[in-house]
Amino acid sequence: MSAVSQPASRDHRQPILFDRHPNHYVHWRLSFAGAIATLSMDVNEEGALVPGYRLKLNSYDLGVDIELHDALQRIRFEHPEVKCVVITSAKERMFCSGANIYMLGQSSHAWKVNFCKFTNETRNGMEDSSRHEGLKFLAAVNGTVAGGGYELALACDEIVMVDDRSSTVSLPEVPLLGVLPGTGGLTRLTDKRRVRRDLADMFCSTAEGVRADRAKQWNLVDRIAKPQQFKDAVAERAAALAEHSTRPGSGKGILLTPLERTIDERGYHYRHVDVAIDRAARTLTITVRAPTPGQPQGLPSIHARGAQWWPLAMARELDDAILLLRLNEPDIGLWLLKTEGAIEQMLEMDALLLRYRTDWLVRETIGLLRRTLARLDVCSRTLFAIIDQGSCFAGSLFELALAADRSYMLLSEEQDSAARIALSEMNFGTYPMANLQTRLLTRFCGDKTPVGAAHGVVGNHLPASLALELGLVTSTPDDIDWAEEVRLAVEERASLSPDALTAMEANLRFPGAETMETRIFGRLSAWQNWVFSRPNAVGEQGALKVFGTGSKARFNWERV
Repeated sequence: MSAVSQPASRDHRQPILFDRHPNHYVHWRLSFAGAIATLSMDVNEEGALVPGYRLKLNSYDLGVDIELHDALQRIRFEHPEVKCVVITSAKERMFCSGANIYMLGQSSHAWKVNFCKFTNETRNGMEDSSRHEGLKFLAAVNGTVAGGGYELALACDEIVMVDDRSSTVSLPEVPLLGVLPGTGGLTRLTDKRRVRRDLADMFCSTAEGVRADRAKQWNLVDRIAKPQQFKDAVAERAAALAEHSTRPGSGKGILLTPLERTIDERGYHYRHVDVAIDRAARTLTITVRAPTPGQPQGLPSIHARGAQWWPLAMARELDDAILLLRLNEPDIGLWLLKTEGAIEQMLEMDALLLRYRTDWLVRETIGLLRRTLARLDVCSRTLFAIIDQGSCFAGSLFELALAADRSYMLLSEEQDSAARIALSEMNFGTYPMANLQTRLLTRFCGDKTPVGAAHGVVGNHLPASLALELGLVTSTPDDIDWAEEVRLAVEERASLSPDALTAMEANLRFPGAETMETRIFGRLSAWQNWVFSRPNAVGEQGALKVFGTGSKARFNWERV
């Protein structure tokens, strides 16, 4: 079976990796001028991630977006002087034509869904950085923009479009391909751009799109400028956005050194994170190691440690592991989350993060932790936290247990072997989920009373009995029942339908009011997942399959 028809290969020796470096970018140009960074999209037609299609008209595949993700990370950490990122195109009269249609047409269902999820997270990450760290984004749309290209522009704080009488903006997925805009386009039109429903309906069902003047009138873009004034208009808006940034605008960044990672038949292995895979049981265990003694205690030593500083190093490793596992291990449906180390060391690290949270590097590190934890929240995998002897589910690491669908904590009469958990102030607002609430508040469905009770024990080393009483864990088997109860829970979960579990978990993880982000991952992703598997889109005569062949799609006209 080819890599194209089954890109998410089961062959652990040849996984798709997410490592990139600017020296080897194939599709993006990155430049800097004081407080402004410019990311120019210049997609190499022959640079597809897997064989079988050409990336014409600045269309993109997963490889293009992996480079974008890397570039954004480097801007965050290596260039604290940058306050605004301008995203534009290096090609004349073509900003971006969106996700490559031929790539989508020949990819497996799982590949399409994972591709959309990652691109969603990259764009949500831009908005997250703007909201929390003050890194602003400006889309300089210097030509026609369609589909996912417009969705990239929608993720920016502002959009400036050239008014050259020919360039258009469109979301043509419904009329052309029989699918939906896959990276939040529909939701951002209404929730972010506040485009009227009737105008959005007309826009999203008109394949040819609209030109700049109407785009401005309908609020699809913020500003338009004639070709002669376009460069100046972009510079003016970038400077204005930079003025509103809370980034330092100066200082020396830290180098994001390559990850130290080993992949073998047993799993994925890093310095602070380890993944052990049990393929027969269709489970894997992610173990995160807490900081060890001797961590930097002041800002100079934190900056000197750079990418090797524990919170940053651990977050990069965990983020990488999540991405690799989601894409390359589709048959492993149950992830067991474990930690190990000294609780006191983790609480000291959290105190350090809080003490220096206004420093740009510490703030960006917290941001990476926040976005990495958010990847777990939208994982289509069951998450069980296993809290036993030697665990370190404390403070920031307790967020892993709060992200889990269930948590099992060992109850022991022996003090030496008893499991403990601990909360810190970091659990009460530092790491909001996509619903913009803490995991604790989300856990209790918005009820602030149990959250207040949990806040009353911050810093305490809590035994299983008290953790259960406070509602912080799911089950507390004792020494006698521990191994058997956990084994049965794991085997039972692994035996259930993965489709039903994915739908159930997605429904249960975000109770209460929706936000733009939860609507993108919940409502849009669920419908897109369904549409991507329907014959009207991907059948032999489906719109996505026959695009570009000269044949017309044949639809089943039944509405279901």
